[in-house]
Amino acid sequence: MQHTIELAPAPADIDDLGHVSNLVYVRWILEVALAHSAAVGWDNAAYRRLGAIWVVRRHEVDYLSSVLPAQRVAVTTWVESVKGVSSVRRTSMRRTDDRVEVCRGASTWAFIDLATGRPRKIPDELRAAFPVAAAP
Repeated sequence: MQHTIELAPAPADIDDLGHVSNLVYVRWILEVALAHSAAVGWDNAAYRRLGAIWVVRRHEVDYLSSVLPAQRVAVTTWVESVKGVSSVRRTSMRRTDDRVEVCRGASTWAFIDLATGRPRKIPDELRAAFPVAAAP
């Protein structure tokens, strides 16, 4: 299942070259992941009740084109794979005015037990909430 949010850059998101900073793209990758999780009932409070939470282990980001201050971006994410204690989540960003893909990423997430700080097997209820999906 894919999840999409639409974002607009804030003035502070614009770098010295006059477009959205690469760091903002990474923030947007995280924002869409959190929004997806909350949309299927897994917000921060739900994870705390479970006693475990996702943490990023790795980001791979391909910067493909720029986003200017007045442009909006559709940020889409989906879970590509789930195994053991980790998951790979993909993200694609497209400008809304011309649908050009500006960024794509893959993030590896580890499911971490809050009490021990160690990886924990992903429970079935969580796997069910995030079915593996194909790329858009």
